[in-house]
Amino acid sequence: MPTINIDKQDLFEYLGNKYSTDQFRELCFEFGIELEEDTSEEGELAAGERAQLKIDIPANRYDLLCFEGLSRALGVFLGQEKTPTYTVVPVSQPARITVAPECSQIRPLVVGAILRNVSLTQERYQSFIDLQDKLHNNICRKRTLVSIGTHDLDTVEGPFTYEARKPSEIKFVPLNQTEEMDGNRVIEFYEGDLHIRKFLHIIRDSPVFPVIYDKNHTVMSLPPLINSQHSKITLDTKNIFIEITATDMTKVNVVLNILLTMFSGYCDKPFTVEPVEVVYPDGTSHVYPDISSRTMTTTSEYLNGVVGISQSDDEIVELLKKMSLDATAKDGEISVQLPPTRPDILQECDIAEDLGVAFGYNKIPRTQNNAATVGKAFPLNKLSDLIRKEVAMAGWTEALTLSLCSHDENFKQLRRTDNGDEAVVLANPKTFEYQVCRSTLLPGLLKTIRENKKHPIPYKLFEVSDVVFKDASRDRGATNQRRLCALFSSHSAQFEIIQGLLDTVMVSLNVPHSKEGKGYWLSESDLPTYLPGRCADVMYRDEEGKVVKLGAIGVLHPEVLVNFELDYPVSTFEINVEEFL
Repeated sequence: MPTINIDKQDLFEYLGNKYSTDQFRELCFEFGIELEEDTSEEGELAAGERAQLKIDIPANRYDLLCFEGLSRALGVFLGQEKTPTYTVVPVSQPARITVAPECSQIRPLVVGAILRNVSLTQERYQSFIDLQDKLHNNICRKRTLVSIGTHDLDTVEGPFTYEARKPSEIKFVPLNQTEEMDGNRVIEFYEGDLHIRKFLHIIRDSPVFPVIYDKNHTVMSLPPLINSQHSKITLDTKNIFIEITATDMTKVNVVLNILLTMFSGYCDKPFTVEPVEVVYPDGTSHVYPDISSRTMTTTSEYLNGVVGISQSDDEIVELLKKMSLDATAKDGEISVQLPPTRPDILQECDIAEDLGVAFGYNKIPRTQNNAATVGKAFPLNKLSDLIRKEVAMAGWTEALTLSLCSHDENFKQLRRTDNGDEAVVLANPKTFEYQVCRSTLLPGLLKTIRENKKHPIPYKLFEVSDVVFKDASRDRGATNQRRLCALFSSHSAQFEIIQGLLDTVMVSLNVPHSKEGKGYWLSESDLPTYLPGRCADVMYRDEEGKVVKLGAIGVLHPEVLVNFELDYPVSTFEINVEEFL
């Protein structure tokens, strides 16, 4: 939970009230934040030192991470002001950033906007810098996902370019320095800087560094490390050019909107911003920012039910307005306008949470829940436990292996070919051992044998667990499947033993060995993982006559044994148990 320091006098003057510490702590509680410390209570302040309020802010409320956002939100909560309307000022020729194709190697995304005719004071300037630091450490994940660059627009000239150059080709004077450096010298120089060195790893080993240039090829920033001294913002700056580079489009738009909505209030025309056009390598372009409101629809019945209150439609609308959410109601349906400052609201339950805050959690009536409920096992888990019990009683040892494995273990070492539409691949694996979500349980059991060769043979192992497959029909793009896998390894494969275990499992599930009516049978198959002529598909017909392939049974191919460094033959089967539900 981030903590921000707010000038006590400035905040109370903004709110038009001199709260005692206890009164302000109660206000914070009612609004859903927490006063951690009032420095004026710690004793006498030093000469010229101003009292600070240290306030804990929920991690998802990026709009409350600075004085501007917090004071505005409290003002709306107390009914002293209305939620601002943010506007993108139309211009005939917006500033342009052209993205070079090479940026895809390091940091492919960039957005921008302009704050025109801004009035800065020392306090506003410091708040602007502090908010950037808070965002960098929060949603930006220490600049790995997003990094912010701000510039005095009057010191540079558009159009701008976003490029990726070799470190030796980038030469500029970094912020607050006097020495001109190239990219390599920047990395070397900031190794000793306690603040910047934490971010060097993001680009240090890259063959190219991202860089922002103006029309005259003057370096404006070297994201995500440092801006240029040439475009430094001062108290005299009137026009601020904001460029934000990123690897995540959703987060970069959130960060841009938070910066703009917080500080556009200091423009001559408050809450107005000027757009920037970004031209991508493929020739397409997009104009930023998008600070329009989003609309979400819910019902008063749902909101009242979740919070535990009984408010009319009009009362709900007024309460939501206290949370900076403009709403309208008609026949029990509530239409809520979500401002660009509230990216944390994703579902109806988030609106219900704000309604609870506005109503007051201490005011929600205490009621006894008289609904009678009975807990029971999830059917698939209950079935899995029954299968585990039967297999264990047959003398087999259960293993619980990792759900991630290497790509080779899932495919190549099993003599399988990856067709691209089966395995879910991790985008950023930390090690080659965990590259994909397993789509078969077999590698985990084979590795278990490999690491336990000191135990006497035979090895009789099984696992009942989930595998993962790509599934375009699901909103998450993947689906789980519960499977049973068992293997037997000894001086000989003894296929009859593994087949006997399969028969035992089927008998316990009341599935007869039959091709007529409900039942299962083996159908000759030729899978590369198994020895030719020693492999079969396990087929199943349910009570409705539907025929499906449950899995496969067979003796593993010698190459598979070599790939997993095994000394003895292995017979195994793996089936999908969800078909028995």
